[in-house]
Amino acid sequence: MGKREPNAGLAKVLRETGMTGGQLARGINRVAGQAGMSVSYAQPSVSNWLAGTLPRREVRPFVVEVLSARLGRVVTHAELGFPAPTGDVSARAGIGICEELVDLARGDMDPDRRELMGAALFSAALPVPGWHDVVGRVTAVRSGRARRIGMADVDVVTAVTEQLAEVDNQFGGRHARPLAVGFLLHSVTPYLQAGGTDDVRKAMLSAAARLCDLTGFMAVDEHLHGLAQRYYGKALELAGAAENPVSYRGTLRMMSVQALDLGHATRALGLAEAAWEGRSGISSRMESFLAGQVAHTHAVAGNRKRALDLIRVAETALGKAEDQDEGFGPGSSSYSRSSLTLHLAEVRNALGDVAGSVESLTESARLRTRMPRRRNGIRYRSLLAERQLRMGHLEAACRTWDAVLDDYPFVRSGSADRKIADARALLRPYRHNRFARAVYERARGAVRP
Repeated sequence: MGKREPNAGLAKVLRETGMTGGQLARGINRVAGQAGMSVSYAQPSVSNWLAGTLPRREVRPFVVEVLSARLGRVVTHAELGFPAPTGDVSARAGIGICEELVDLARGDMDPDRRELMGAALFSAALPVPGWHDVVGRVTAVRSGRARRIGMADVDVVTAVTEQLAEVDNQFGGRHARPLAVGFLLHSVTPYLQAGGTDDVRKAMLSAAARLCDLTGFMAVDEHLHGLAQRYYGKALELAGAAENPVSYRGTLRMMSVQALDLGHATRALGLAEAAWEGRSGISSRMESFLAGQVAHTHAVAGNRKRALDLIRVAETALGKAEDQDEGFGPGSSSYSRSSLTLHLAEVRNALGDVAGSVESLTESARLRTRMPRRRNGIRYRSLLAERQLRMGHLEAACRTWDAVLDDYPFVRSGSADRKIADARALLRPYRHNRFARAVYERARGAVRP
């Protein structure tokens, strides 16, 4: 039997609190009693834990809670050298979602752990919690007693999240994601621990779900697909805790987009259908937002009639939203006529109509009248150039790629980098053409380390 190692993590946090072992033991006895468990720890038990003995599994959450309350921040099992809690969300009531968010964000900010987390691969077999598995789990984030939050705090989280989304759209995820992760760790998770009315807490959970969804999307942009799945999973749990089916459906849709981009067509279809089913009560714009993605996944699966029927549903729903002057809620992002036309382009392409896809991509760019979003512009103009080339329109494709290269220096994005690499590969055989050679050389010069 190996020698026990002292628990450096627990010792470090205990020093940070300024508590003695006896004070920690008495605090554990108190919170355990409030939870209906009778324990009688004293200084010697804490000394044993510091020497490397683990507290009983059912007691560890109370150690976490006492130390978190003392420091006014989330202390996690991992930070204290304890194994991660096991079981489903309901079995982890009081620590699960918030603690896991903190561990996820801290790992994402730590350069050594980030490399390991980023290396995690996308899993097409990863279980996705159903709505009935996560709904109503408000107790999964314990209300703190040190402070209370109000709707003004929720408004701050919502506003900052939308600003982060704009930075991501304009300049790419490499600029925006570190800001999002820091905001999640240092501002949002303390809000999740604070007290407040039921309405305020649900609104804060929804705001946190939106931020996790956005951070997952940014991780996808950097091709950190396993990490993105973890953020999306937290977004689903938070949406369930908030009893917010719109947020839950929106995240399932984003997970479908990720799976489809990676070639997991069956998985993407299942996720899109799960977001689409039982959708009563959603806004017309949200209906269009969801229907466009289901249409795309059915087109990729070869279900022509179903795909075209769903595109018509999306068009009708968006028409209603425009007639009713529905705004752009966070659940449906900024889904507009231009966005729907992009979905039509993808459906046409998947069904073999490349010319129709080029027509729709061109129309989408014409409709994009709001502030240009460089990262998305690079993605969709690159698709347009690739399909123009497939049609044999080399010079048109070169003009389109030239426009892509105008925006590329402003953007730090893994997806944008890949599109420039694709452009070089596709143009290499055409270097005998002076237009193609000029764009090829420009793309080669734009390569970043």
